Amino acid sequence: MSTRTIKQKRSKSKINYSLPVIVVSRSNKNISAQVLEADTKKTLFTATSYKLNNLSKTEKSIKVGEAVANFLDSKNIKKVVFDRNGYLFHGRIKQVAQTIKDKQIAI
Repeated sequence: MSTRTIKQKRSKSKINYSLPVIVVSRSNKNISAQVLEADTKKTLFTATSYKLNNLSKTEKSIKVGEAVANFLDSKNIKKVVFDRNGYLFHGRIKQVAQTIKDKQIAI
């Protein structure tokens, strides 16, 4: 089992699913974020960077974070749980979270 898989299982066991959850996943080129409903864990919104070809990886993360923050703001959701999905809270993952926090949404 890979290190990220072990970290992923450990972090998911500690998540409180009483609030909406933002799950972030990344690849070498792209990043995506999903907003899950609180109790049923159904996907409410998905933002990806697959069509943002001429931007840097960090700029793609900012755009994905802005899309998620705009959706949460339109639904009047002010408090969410951030699931980093086993990735380190560094770089692009941190940039997505910081962009959402800048829109006055508590993580």
